Formats: sequence, C-alpha cells, structure tokens
Amino acid sequence: MTGFGDRATSAPGRTGTAEFRIAIAGAGIGGLAAAALLADRGHRVTLFDRFEAPAPVGSGLVIQPVGQAVLDEIGAGEAAREAGNRITRMLGHEAGSGRRVLDVHYDRGGGARFGLGIHRASLFDALMEAVRARGIELVSGARVTAAENGQLTLASGETETFDLVVDATGAGSELSPLRSRPLPYGAVWGTVDWVPDVLPQAQLSQVYRKASRMIGVLPCGTLPGEDGQKAAIFWSLPAHDHEAWREGGLGAWRDEVAALWPEAMPFVEQITDTDQMTMARYGHGTLTRPYAERLAIIGDAAHRASPQLGQGANMALLDAMALALALDRHDIGDALQSYAMARRWHVQIYQAMSWAFTPQYQSDSRWLPLLRNRALFPLSQIGPVPRVLTALVCGTMVPPYASLMTRKASGQVF
Repeated sequence: MTGFGDRATSAPGRTGTAEFRIAIAGAGIGGLAAAALLADRGHRVTLFDRFEAPAPVGSGLVIQPVGQAVLDEIGAGEAAREAGNRITRMLGHEAGSGRRVLDVHYDRGGGARFGLGIHRASLFDALMEAVRARGIELVSGARVTAAENGQLTLASGETETFDLVVDATGAGSELSPLRSRPLPYGAVWGTVDWVPDVLPQAQLSQVYRKASRMIGVLPCGTLPGEDGQKAAIFWSLPAHDHEAWREGGLGAWRDEVAALWPEAMPFVEQITDTDQMTMARYGHGTLTRPYAERLAIIGDAAHRASPQLGQGANMALLDAMALALALDRHDIGDALQSYAMARRWHVQIYQAMSWAFTPQYQSDSRWLPLLRNRALFPLSQIGPVPRVLTALVCGTMVPPYASLMTRKASGQVF
C-alpha cells in the first residue's frame, strides 16, 4: 500500500470538538465550499480533482438566497455578487399568445432577496480563491475511483487513509451508489454577450411552446478577467436529439427561434457554431442514505434533478454547510447520520417539486401544458400562493438544515 504523505493545512476559526483529516473528491462547487467550511473548523483538508487544472463545466446558473448565505460564510459572497447579476423575477410566456405561464418575484415588497445569475467560471473563481486563501492543498490529475472505510484509492493505484472522505464528484461519481433515472429532456447551453435594452436585465426570461419547446435567457454577469456582461441561453431538447439538432444546422434552429420568440434573436445570432452550445442531460434520483462508513456524499452525487427550480448549485452548497455543522457537534459516525437527517426533508421536498414541475415545461405531454396554462398558473397568482412560490425558489420552503439550525451573531440562520 502506498500513501500520499502526511499533509498539514492552515485553518483558522476552529469551532468543533475534534480535528479530522478529510479528503474531498471533486473540486466543483460543493467540493470547494466543503473544503473551505471544513478547514475553517480546524480540519486538515486535502482536495482531489481528476483534471490537471480544475475548471468549471457549464454556462450560467442561479444561486438562490440560501446558497448566497453559504458563500458569505466562507467569504466568497462579495466576489460572487460583484461578478454576477441580480435576478429579481422569473418570467415565462407561451409562444404565440404571449400569455404568462410562469411569474415568480423574489420579493414583491421591494426587499433584499434576489437570485444571483452567475457564470460557473466566475462562481468557481470566487470559491477557488477562498480555498487558496486557506492554504488548502489541491491534488490535481487525481481521479478517485474508490473510498472504503476512509481509504481513498486513485486510478493510479495509490491509496491513503483519511478520517473522512467527502464525495463531491457530481453526477459521474464513481463512489456514489446513486443510479438516477434519465429524464427525457435536456438542453443545449451557451454563453453570449448581453444585449442591452432587449430584455430586462434583472429577469430570467423564458418562452415555451406547449412543453416540447423552451428557450431561455439568463443574465449572468461577467466572466473572470472580462468587463462585458454575459448571458446564458438555453434551448430545450429531447435527450436523444442532440446530434439531430447539430446536423440540422444553425439556420434551421434560428428560424425556429425567430418564429417562437423574435426578441431572443440578438442573443441567438451570436451562436455561429454548434460547438458553442453544450448539451446537458438530466437525471432524477436521491440517495436515501447519503453516507457510508467514513464517507459523506454531497451534491449531484447524492441527489439529481432537472434545473427547473434553479436549485442544483444551492443543494451542493447546503450539503457542504450541513456536513460542516454536523461535524461541529459530533464525531464522524454520528455526524454523518446527523448530516443526512438534517438535509433529508429539504432535499426530498425539492426533489418532489422538481419531479412535479419538470414535465409541465419539458415533455411531450399535450395535457400538462394546458393544465399549466389554464389552471396552475392562474392559481399561482392568488395569495398566498405567490409567497409560497417565492419561498420555493429562494430555497426556504422548509429549513435547509433542520435540527442543525443555529442563529449566528450576524443574524444569518444556518
């Protein structure tokens, strides 16, 4: 058996009862957040990532208020907000009729809540800077293939034993037993320049034809090292139709977009090659037990859903925070159970809501869009339903940490 050697990590702000050596597999959103949170509690953290130079994958996303609170906890919130774009409303229309079929305000009373539209590259930079500031070691080019009772194994055959391994390797995890059900629809995503005075910059805008066609534009702030504002555009596709979309050519796609939503054309016309758009395929599933012996599973490795509610990145951030809080209170065995219990209801409810909402916006169903347009949307505008939808989008429909909730001096609730 070979090891990677003994490592030391500088970590101020210790609040827990024991110091653990912790390996985190995956330097994505959840892994970076977990590394910073755990290092702040005095644990000796090492990050492993399979890429030679860890980098974000994807385009824009929305960080909801609960996720922003986690970013603030690790000192990455200010940088993220500076790079991102405030979203105060999510608005969707039916093509042709122009009828609203989705309309959610973050705070109708003019309060402080908002979603943060941000490019993954900018969020990654903010989190990576927080990790570097803590002196956390990052081992790159290290694909983790197994973790059993604290023993981490790399594809190279090297092994090392830790007190705890955190699986933050996402939907392609080799450590998680989760086998999610593929969803019939995905989307192609791309990043383009924001075009002023075409769409509201504080709004996620979408247009649908029934549930089989959807296009959206998300203002997502700036890219690292650049000043110009960007937007993420996405086009809904059946999961098996990506190659047909590519072969059909951009001209056919642009014609379809122009007929569906002419206002989106200044954004779509910036796509000059199909390689600028990346296909994202979605799955749905949740681990009932997101841990094993000396192994914690967080983020997409523990639960997967479509992005309809804009909660994917939030869930990873909340998982990381819950795990850190659980380790504040317990030794590893009890902490893993506490982490799972704390996140159980929040994850299950949001997974259930995602399962219910997704087919209304991405499916071949004929009757679900009619139900959405004629019944569900009108009901969504009658009090107190708008407040419920706001809480749903903000991530506060149920407490995100349950029994681990504490109130900090700053007034934020964790």
